[in-house]
Amino acid sequence: MKLFISQLFFFFIILTTVESKAQSGELADRLYNAHETYKESTLTQRRFKQKDILPLIAKRQGNPLYIIEKAGDSFEGRSIQMITAGKGKKKVLLWTQMHGDEPTATMATFDILNFLEGKNDGFDDFRKELLEKTTLYFVPMLNPDGAERYQRRTVQGIDMNRDAAARQTPEAVILKGLVDQLKPDFGFNLHDQSPRYSAGRSPKTAAISFLATSYDYELSINAVRERSMQLIVGMNKILQKYIPGQVARYSDDHEPRGFGDNVQKWGTTLVLIESGGYVGDPEKQYIRKLNFMAILSALDKIADNSLTKEKRDNYYDIPENGRWLYDLVVRNAVVKQSGKSFTADLGINRNEVNYANASKFFYYSKIEDFGDLHPQYGSQEIDAAGLTVEKGKVYPTTYKNLGEISKLNAFNLLKEGYTYIRLAPDAGTRSLGLYFTASPLHVLRSGQPTPTGTPGLGNTATFVLKKGSKVKYAVVNGFVYDMENYSAAKGQGIIE
Repeated sequence: MKLFISQLFFFFIILTTVESKAQSGELADRLYNAHETYKESTLTQRRFKQKDILPLIAKRQGNPLYIIEKAGDSFEGRSIQMITAGKGKKKVLLWTQMHGDEPTATMATFDILNFLEGKNDGFDDFRKELLEKTTLYFVPMLNPDGAERYQRRTVQGIDMNRDAAARQTPEAVILKGLVDQLKPDFGFNLHDQSPRYSAGRSPKTAAISFLATSYDYELSINAVRERSMQLIVGMNKILQKYIPGQVARYSDDHEPRGFGDNVQKWGTTLVLIESGGYVGDPEKQYIRKLNFMAILSALDKIADNSLTKEKRDNYYDIPENGRWLYDLVVRNAVVKQSGKSFTADLGINRNEVNYANASKFFYYSKIEDFGDLHPQYGSQEIDAAGLTVEKGKVYPTTYKNLGEISKLNAFNLLKEGYTYIRLAPDAGTRSLGLYFTASPLHVLRSGQPTPTGTPGLGNTATFVLKKGSKVKYAVVNGFVYDMENYSAAKGQGIIE
C-alpha cells in the first residue's frame, strides 16, 4: 500500500509539472488570442504625445486597483506619472519611452492595464495570482519632452539611457530615485530599435530583441543577472511560435553609463526588450501585441517563480542582432557609365520624415549602398538580372499645382519611363520643404535641378529598370511599381 501511495504521489508530481508547463504555453496562446479585447483603442499609431495618454491615466484615478502618483517633472515641466497595481512581495518596475521615439511598449502598457481591469473572461485566476504575488509599478512615458517631438533624446539633447551615472537630466534623476525608493526585484526597460536589425546573419527582421544587461566589463553572471537570462529564455520560447527566427539579442558589452547595466548592478534583475521591425507592420501594432503577450507571460513566471526552471545557457542560443538588412535591395542590375557596363546591387532605405508637429510621417528614400551587396538582404528584393537601371525621364509639361498632378495617370507615365513631374514657380509648395504626394511620382519644384546620370550612392531612390526599351519596374522614392502587376501605394511619392 505504501509503495502504491508513493507511486501515486510520484505520478501526481509529474502530472502537475507537465500541466504547469502546458498552462504556461496555454496562457501565452490565450493572451495572444485575447489581445484585441484589451487593446487600447485610442492609441492606434506611434506618434502620440503625453496629452494622448494623460486621459488614460486620469480615468483610473479613484480605481481601487491602482495607486497613481507623480514621480517627478521633465525638463520642460511635464508631469511624469507612475501607476501601481498589486500588493505582492515581488516588486516589478516597468518603464517605457525613455527614448521619446520608442513608443511600442507604451501602447502595450495600456493594453496590460486594460487587461488587469478585466473579469469573468477566463483570466481571473491568473490575474488574482499576479496581483497577490507581485506589485507592478508602471512608468508609461519617462521622456515626455522627447515624445512631444518624436525624438530619441531629451529636450536637453541628452540620451537618457547614457545618463545613469552623471544624471544630468531630471528624467534620469527620477528613474534612479524610483529604483532607490522601490528597490524592485525585477525591472523591464522597454525600447524600440531600428526595423532594419536582422536576427543574426539572416534576411529575417528582428521583431523583438532582448538583453540581459551586463553590470561589469567582465560580463559576470551573478544570481541577479542569471534571472534576467532565464526570463528571456522563457519569453523567447513563447515568441518563437509567433515570430519564428525573428527574436534576437543584443551584444552584452558593458555600457557603464547605461541604465540597464546600472540597474542590474544595483541589484534589480533587469530585462531590456527592444521592439524592432515586422514587414507590413509600420505602426508596430503586431509587435505591440507580442509585447502584451510576452510581458504578461514573463510576469506570470515571476509570480509563480517558474522562471528558475529555464536554463540560462539557452540565452546564448538566441542569435545576436545583425545589421544585414535594407528596406529594398535591387540585385544584379546592369549599370551603364561612361560607355561601359557592369553589374551592381543597390541597397535602399526608406527613412521616416516627421510632419504635422511630429504626429505623422512620410518616407524619403535614399540609395545607401551600391556594388556587391551579397552579404546583405532586403526586406523586399528585386532580381534585376538582365535589366538596366536608368534615370527616369522628366515629363515635358509643367503643372500649376499638386491637384493637377493627382489627376495624371501615373501608370501610363511610369510605363513610358517618366518618373519626374515638374511644378510651376507659383505652385505654393515651397514652404512645405521636403514633402510627399499621394501620386507615385517624383515631383520637382521650380528651380530643383533635373537629376542627371545613372542613379548611384546617395541619390534619392527614383529610377527605372528596363529590358531593352521596355520599362519592367519603376522605383519612385524607394517604392517599387511592377509594370506587369501594377498597384500604387497611396502617399509614397516625394516632392523635392
